[in-house]
Amino acid sequence: MNAKGGQARVRLQGATLTSTAVVIAALIAAPVLSVFSNVFIGGTSSTWSHLADTVLGEFLFNTVVLCAGVGLGVASIGITTAWLTTMLDFPGRRFFEWALVLPLAVPAYVMAYVYTDFLQYVGPVQTWLRATFEWRRADYWFPDVRTVGGAVTMFMFVLYPYVYMIARAAFLERAGGMLEAGRSLGLGPWSSFFRVSLPLARPAVVAGTALALMETLADFGTVSYFGVQTFTTGIYRAWFSLGDRIAAAQLSAALLAFVVVVLTLERISRGRARFNNTSRQLSLPVRHRLPPALGLLAAFACFMPLFLGFLLPGALLLEMAFLDGDAQFGSRFVHLAGNSFVLAALTALIAVLLAIVLGYAARLARSRLPHALNRVVGLGYAVPGSVIAVGVLIPLTRLDNWLAQSWEALFGSNPGLLLTGGIAALLYAYLARFLAVALQTVESSLGKITPSMDDASRSLGFGRWATLRRVHVPMLRGSLLTAGLLVFVDVMKELPATLVIRPFNFDTLATQAHTLASDERLAEASTAALIIVAVGLLPMILISRQILAVRRKA
Repeated sequence: MNAKGGQARVRLQGATLTSTAVVIAALIAAPVLSVFSNVFIGGTSSTWSHLADTVLGEFLFNTVVLCAGVGLGVASIGITTAWLTTMLDFPGRRFFEWALVLPLAVPAYVMAYVYTDFLQYVGPVQTWLRATFEWRRADYWFPDVRTVGGAVTMFMFVLYPYVYMIARAAFLERAGGMLEAGRSLGLGPWSSFFRVSLPLARPAVVAGTALALMETLADFGTVSYFGVQTFTTGIYRAWFSLGDRIAAAQLSAALLAFVVVVLTLERISRGRARFNNTSRQLSLPVRHRLPPALGLLAAFACFMPLFLGFLLPGALLLEMAFLDGDAQFGSRFVHLAGNSFVLAALTALIAVLLAIVLGYAARLARSRLPHALNRVVGLGYAVPGSVIAVGVLIPLTRLDNWLAQSWEALFGSNPGLLLTGGIAALLYAYLARFLAVALQTVESSLGKITPSMDDASRSLGFGRWATLRRVHVPMLRGSLLTAGLLVFVDVMKELPATLVIRPFNFDTLATQAHTLASDERLAEASTAALIIVAVGLLPMILISRQILAVRRKA
């Protein structure tokens, strides 16, 4: 009886885990399903017809141009820097290996604010040119940064580390033995690059480029500030300026279609090809020592993306923050920082707890259902924040109104908006967007724990929940902290969802920087932007430490 009772208890715990995972996955997928349901159920609104006749073509054109420009830019910079730091030896290589990831700490919209202040007519660059050459406004031409080309440049220098990190890992893992074989067949350095290294790294390059393109499609701050009309700016205008949720949902669905196209092209580019390392041990490439002149050229090629993507904007931010800064710095700024940190901390805590449940359910499941559910949850990170925001607000607003009416009918008083009137809806949107980050980290770490640990725990009489609490969680402590940190930083930088869902008179550092920059108060926006960049450096430090660890092993 005891054995049967124990088996029944284990089955019950497994069923509870699976049921919980189903509920979590359904809640995370609900915003996207809400968007599509409003597209098919809501019909065609007059606003949509107006948008289709006026600006929809511009949305499409600008989005395609952004994707093409950013894709080519990040692939070129990422492949070049990854190949140089992996295959060649030159002055500063050890520094560039880890420093080239630092631009990821700078949100693209912060980069846009900084470079606009730096390059505008009254900025230091044009002021210096007029003073040095005694030019007047009509005497020279200077490119306008607030254009589609300017937006492409901002995204390019912020997002290239996606390609750099993944391509460099591919070069390290796959290129060593292959390059030696190529050299034995008479291939030179350039022939080896184009005929061996680049084809082997193709899946990594495509994956990194796809990540950069999804970040580009999700952006609102940069394109809004530069006046570039895209689907994200259209969603914001349809929701706030026109008050049409159906049109906002239809634009969200169109933007989501672009994301699906990017992911589909990434899959198609792989085809049925497999790029496996058949060697039992890692064969690191032998670096070729460059002559002094070529070494300086390689160092310059690595320095410029780092300089334009991190060092220069970071220095300009520091200068603006300390010389001018936010005039409201003080209690108001502390309040904004408190809002940002509370939202980020709560989201990180909840995301880690949910990721533990989802990851553990998939680990114990004998069916494919929990694994499929985790893939559904993982898609949330590919969905732009503006789409998540629309998908969250539409059903929660209806639920809020129903709750208020029911409460008033029962108790005679109206409690107001319980969900969308506070931060609950904002937390829900963040979880739908960033739970995938925590889940990927937790799943990866759980996979490294041998199943024999579970068997040993059960032999000692521990159930599944006790095993999770007393065995797995202590072993995962470092990974859980990393997962929480990644979610924390993503929430701190998130702008589109926060702008759309935030309660009345509720601001964060990201919205404060956007508001001040939109009012052309760029120096004041620098204080909030600097804090966001400083927080964004934390995961970059972790990544840099991992790169250094790999280098030491080499």
